[in-house]
Parts: sequence; structure tokens; C-alpha cells
Amino acid sequence: MKRVCCVIALAVGLSIGCAAQNPVGSGDFDLVITNGRVIDPETQLDAVRNVGIKDGKIAAVTEDQIRGAETIDATGHVVAPGFIDMHHHNTAAPFGQKLALRDGVTTPLELEAGVYPVEDWYAQLEGKSQSNFGASVGTIPVRETVLNPGYRTLTHGDFLYDMQVPKAAHTSMKWSTQIATPDQLDTIAAKLEEGLRQGAIGIGHAPGYMVKGATQRESHIVQRLVGQYGAAAFVHARFSSQMPPTSGLLGIDEMMAPQQVYGGGLVVQHITAQTLSLTPDALRIIDDARARGIQVIAEIYPYDFGGTIAGADYLHPDNYGPNMGRDYKDIIEVSNMKPLTKERYDDLVKSAPGTSVMFYNATEDTVHKALAHPNTVLGSDAYPFTVRATGKPAVDWDTPYDGVNGHPRGAGAHARLLRLVREKKVDIPLSDAVAKMSYLIADFLEANGVEQMAKKGRIQVGADADIAIFDPETVRDNSTMKDGGLPSTGIPHVIVNGIQVVRGSKVVEGVYPGRSVRRPQR
Repeated sequence: MKRVCCVIALAVGLSIGCAAQNPVGSGDFDLVITNGRVIDPETQLDAVRNVGIKDGKIAAVTEDQIRGAETIDATGHVVAPGFIDMHHHNTAAPFGQKLALRDGVTTPLELEAGVYPVEDWYAQLEGKSQSNFGASVGTIPVRETVLNPGYRTLTHGDFLYDMQVPKAAHTSMKWSTQIATPDQLDTIAAKLEEGLRQGAIGIGHAPGYMVKGATQRESHIVQRLVGQYGAAAFVHARFSSQMPPTSGLLGIDEMMAPQQVYGGGLVVQHITAQTLSLTPDALRIIDDARARGIQVIAEIYPYDFGGTIAGADYLHPDNYGPNMGRDYKDIIEVSNMKPLTKERYDDLVKSAPGTSVMFYNATEDTVHKALAHPNTVLGSDAYPFTVRATGKPAVDWDTPYDGVNGHPRGAGAHARLLRLVREKKVDIPLSDAVAKMSYLIADFLEANGVEQMAKKGRIQVGADADIAIFDPETVRDNSTMKDGGLPSTGIPHVIVNGIQVVRGSKVVEGVYPGRSVRRPQR
């Protein structure tokens, strides 16, 4: 993640100042944000400024008084780039977008699990999305498509939602457990390349969910393709363990080795959940790799517990007990919020392996220290919510916030980091926290083929007007393990491409300014 030196920062700052000296015209802005503490992580600007927006772009950042058709008084608030979330499994669900917007997220991206078919997934959201949107092509849905001919997506390729209705979509666990034949491997590779050609942001690869199904050859295929296309792999590494012979460090090595040969970027997603007490060692190898110019970063969600499916490989008692230091009672069934017993776990794995669960993993201290590390960024890993009354996936926009079960990270991850920084539990400056949720992610994605990211994650003249306005003294997450859908507070205004989508802490219904984020199609 590049850090801009003072000379460059000063030069950019002067260019912003010059642009602001001659604004479009005192009444020509569509929207003006006044008196806010503007944080632009790239130029390191952190000062009170007025921001003018015109035609979906930032047109002025200035100390001068400016006027527009509409004004937001941001006194006492931070004006930050809209947050970018690389790990958001609710990107295409209206309810998921709604919660993300309340958390300051203007660009949720489905990059770990990915989607397939890519073109269908993007097409469903054009002109119908409140936030920006994008996805990788995923090895999970591609493997299911190849290995289970009966599978029929009901969600335009959003496989995690299809898994919530297994009988209707005819999903199986073949994607997780079955080893592909050489011919099937060729087909898998062809479909992944098809997705890249259609503009997928990269490849989502989750060997951690298919420990005995996906071979190392598939990891090589993934990294070879992203290297060939100048893209990145977004990886849930193979092992969640702090013990030999299958430690989380070995899972990271599986991807970093072919990266040395083929190039391309690599995001190790929710690294603390994989490497647990070994996280400092994992971050050191990432630091050393980055010092050599290798495009790799680590992503973290700010919780000591995760969310997944009951059939996840790493929850098997042979791993979850000795290798992760946990027990059945540390796994909670989302639909009823009850801890599992051995009998209930065995039943779910046999009869309903796609059932949503939450589970404890790394310690809180490990998570907080890792969040403060300079080469980590924030990702929510927002997982599908369940309507408490029906047990069905929470998709509809008007689903009540207090009527769902699910991991609280899908509603509060970004506000949680801001609160942890305020409380000094994550000991970094506020501007660094903002960077971890915006610019550093945009910078990495831009360096790995997503040209649109040059205009995101920044509060600068010419940048996309994706903006989150929050009160640093009151912003907080409200979602909990028992009430996972309660929205964050202290983020009263969120702007997507120049349009207010959150106004006075309420999401505006029927407004769809979101645009696709994707690599150039070939």
C-alpha cells in the first residue's frame, strides 16, 4: 500500500487548492458539504474544508464558501471517502446493501466466494443498485456448476444465497468434497477464464472450504490466471489452525508460492480466522513479501467470532478442537441462536450442511493488534441474514432490522473499527482507520487491474463522489450476536456517485445511483 511522501502530498494538496480557488461557480454545485473535517488518506489531508459535488464527481475541496442546490452541514463530523468492502456476501441483496450503507459502505464487493456466471450477476444489478457493486468469479460456484450438473442458480450466480435454499436450487456439497478429474479441471479453468474475460474483478478461491476436494493444482490455476490477466486472487486459505501439520501458515504458503511464479495480486481474507495465534508470523511474511514489491495484503474483520455453514471443513471436531482450541458449544446455530451439541452438529452436517452458524476463532487481543498493523485492511465478511420468523434468507429491502438473525459484522464492521479506535482498543490514528476502509483497498485494486478504483477511496477534485459522513465521537456499531441486523449509528449521511442514499440516518428508498465495478472486458 503506497504511502505518499510529504512532497507529493504537498503538490497534490496545492493542486486541490488551485482547483478550489476557481470553483465551478458559487451556485453551480449539485450538493455542498460544509464545515466538515475532510480526511483524504492519499494526500494526508486532515482539515476542515467545504466539498462541492457536481455530476457525481467531487468538483471542489476548499476553504472558500461555496453554495449548491443542496447543502449538508457537517460541523463536528468527518467527511471521508465512502468505505469499500472487498468481502461482502450480501452485495446483491437489497437488505444487505441497506445495512452496508448505514455502515458507511458505498462499494460492497463479493470477492471471496465470487459468483458464476459473471455476466448474469452484473446484469441483474444494472440500474437497480443503491450502492456500487462488483464481484470476482469464484471457484466455489464454478466447481458446483461443473461437478453437480443438477445445480440451477436462482440468484444469477450468487451461490451462497442458493445454498440457503438447497432443494430449490439443487445445490450439493460436491463443490467442497469432490476431487476434479483432469478433464473437469480443464473445464473449471475455462470457466474461471470466461469470468475474467467478462470483467470479473479477480478470482475468489476458498480452499479452506474444500480442504479435501480442491487440489493444490487448482490453487496454481487460480494464481496463473490472475497473473495472466493482471488481476488478483481473493483467498480463504486452506487451513484454520495453529498446530502442525496443517497450520494456517501453510494455507497462506499454498497461494504465495505460485504467486512468486505467476505474479498477480493476492488478498488473504480474514487472516486472523486462519492463522489464530500465529497471526504475527503470518503478517511478518506479508510484510517481507511487500518489501520485495509483491502485491499481497491481509484483510481482517473486527470480531473474535466468524460466520459460516455447519459443513465447513474447519469446524470438523478433528480440527476445531485440537487445532483451533474450541468445542461444539463455541458454534452457534443462527436460526435459533443456540450453541451446538455433538448430536446437533452431527445432524446438521448430515442433513443440512448449508445451515448458517457462528463460531469463535481468534482471540480479541489478536484481532485488535492485527487491525493496527500497517499492512492490513478491513473487510466485513457480511454473510446472508436469516428472517427470524420464517428461517428464509433476508433479501427484501423492507425487512425489519430487528427481525433477522446473523453475524453482526454484516451490519456493523466499519462503525465497530471507528469505535475501537476511539476507545484506543485499536491504537491507530483515525485517518489510518479511514484509509484501511477506503484508499488502501482502492489502491490495491487499482494496482491489480481495476482501473475505476483510481477515482475511489479519495476526497479529491475529480474523484467519484462516494462519501461517508460520520461523527467520530458517537459513531458505533449496534449489532450483536443476538441482534445481528441492528444498523450502525453516527453515520447520518452517505453519498453514492453524488446522490444522497442515506439522509439523516435513514436509507432513501427507490434511489439507485450504484454503478458496476469491474475490470475491462476482453
